[in-house]
Amino acid sequence: MNHEQAGCCRSRRTLLAGTGAVGVAALTGCATYGQPTAAPAPPAASSAGDASGDPAGTAAPGGDPDPGAPALTTLADIPVGGGTVFADAGVVVTQPTAGDIKAYSATCTHQGCTVTSVSNGTIICACHNSVFDIADGSVRSGPAGAPLPAANVTVDGDAIRLA
Repeated sequence: MNHEQAGCCRSRRTLLAGTGAVGVAALTGCATYGQPTAAPAPPAASSAGDASGDPAGTAAPGGDPDPGAPALTTLADIPVGGGTVFADAGVVVTQPTAGDIKAYSATCTHQGCTVTSVSNGTIICACHNSVFDIADGSVRSGPAGAPLPAANVTVDGDAIRLA
């Protein structure tokens, strides 16, 4: 191989290497195109009472519920041993035992569908039949592999508000 041919080959290699690098960079920039982005999880609710005298431990940060926030529902509307899905607000509120109010994200951790109902002590996502426990949001049966994230609510008298 003569010197002229060697220069030609180096140019071709350089061109191919540069083209490959540009292609990889372009693909890297589009790696998440078309994939859903994860919404930030709502703040966690505590299950123990707190210093504000809130027996369910659901008071907003700082211990003071926001009385100006509109009520999501009332205690009377959340059945003991059950709950209600508030799809527009993105939460499901449950009452595992009398006076113990819990709230979770209504977004299923499997593929992001909104959970559809609460029945027999469970929160159900009808998209792929994931089932979660009303007391702690844990997965009772899959395909979901992660629990529902807790959401913060406040209980002010009979009113339940998002915190």
